[in-house]
Amino acid sequence: MSTEARVVARRREGALIGPNAILQAVAVMEARLGHAETRAVLADAQIGALPSGQHMIPEVHALRLHRWLSLHDPIGSFVIAEEAGARTADYIIANRIPGPAAWLLRHLPAFIAAPLLMAAIRKHAWTFIGSGVFETQGAWHFSIDRSAADDSIPPPDSLFVWYAAVFTRLYRCLVAGDCTCLVQLTARPEAPLRHYRIERG
Repeated sequence: MSTEARVVARRREGALIGPNAILQAVAVMEARLGHAETRAVLADAQIGALPSGQHMIPEVHALRLHRWLSLHDPIGSFVIAEEAGARTADYIIANRIPGPAAWLLRHLPAFIAAPLLMAAIRKHAWTFIGSGVFETQGAWHFSIDRSAADDSIPPPDSLFVWYAAVFTRLYRCLVAGDCTCLVQLTARPEAPLRHYRIERG
């Protein structure tokens, strides 16, 4: 099945993503915004109960959370997205990557570890990209495109910052400690497409 066909199928069925897209963000929101403001954001995002963490969740829940967070706190939403992304990566490393695999990545040279890590991410990209499209250009560049996702709620910039934060922490912990994932500028910043590069130093 082609990438386009998979996207159409996921969109039709209602794409699912991992629950930490919400759980980690809410934990950071509670610490930074307080309980009352966090409840207000969740109410506006139509999230009546937090996910248990045991099952995948509809991606629209995470999209609504990021959208309403950006409306409640336009500046702070970026800080929250960065910290939530780092916490999500920590969860992935602790719970989704086998210990021997993580140990091996940490002890391999970066030019070997990076392609192995990116290949694993690409294989499981559906768990965080939902109905979007994830494409890699080698081990140090990738793109996230939601143009074909038909999002009823346009994703805010903070969501794309969240993606970068996840990759920064994964690469720093598993490839090299001086890695940083950067969102590259685009000619059309309003378009739901972002290109990323992972730099060292």
